[in-house]
Amino acid sequence: MSVTDEILTPRGPARVDTDVPAGAPVALLALGHGAGGGVDAPDLLALRDAAVAAGLVVVRVTQPYRVAGRRAPAPAGHLDEAWSVVLGVLRNRHAGLPLVVGGRSSGARVACRTATAVGAAGVVALAFPLHPPGRPERSRAAELGTGVPTLVVNGDRDPFGVPEGGPDVRVVTRPGERHDLRGEPSGTAAVVRDWLRDRGWTRA
Repeated sequence: MSVTDEILTPRGPARVDTDVPAGAPVALLALGHGAGGGVDAPDLLALRDAAVAAGLVVVRVTQPYRVAGRRAPAPAGHLDEAWSVVLGVLRNRHAGLPLVVGGRSSGARVACRTATAVGAAGVVALAFPLHPPGRPERSRAAELGTGVPTLVVNGDRDPFGVPEGGPDVRVVTRPGERHDLRGEPSGTAAVVRDWLRDRGWTRA
């Protein structure tokens, strides 16, 4: 069961849904949503379930513009600002736990851009939108230079493209999946869980 509350940011209140594992947690995973979607996306829910079962506290963060009922996303600077304020509060609430940040699509971009500033140990980017559909020249690959271990999970049919891996960036391509990663959410969650486990952020 999730516990829901709000955290006030300079851009309005953000909503946080927190799920806590049985027993002592080993890490904190904070997840953001896509531009027009919410934290109940199938891949986010599957990842929540897998991560909680593996011993992580999972917090799904709804940006202030969505809390206010708007579907059009706020500017990137506003998203990053609100997210960073929320993460500061969450780190105090769950002091001592390694922090892994992430999300899907727009939420993945926010997590990447702010990873160093919020003190993240790692980043999980689901359906990272490498470029707008049909506009490969407008690449956002530079945002994946987070400075910390980063996992990208994209579908091989994603019209937003699939990033390339790098020294700190592992890219896993899910066959048959599009941008929504709805085909087999549990499989996507298992990829993330295994990556978290390899880094010592789950129970053995």
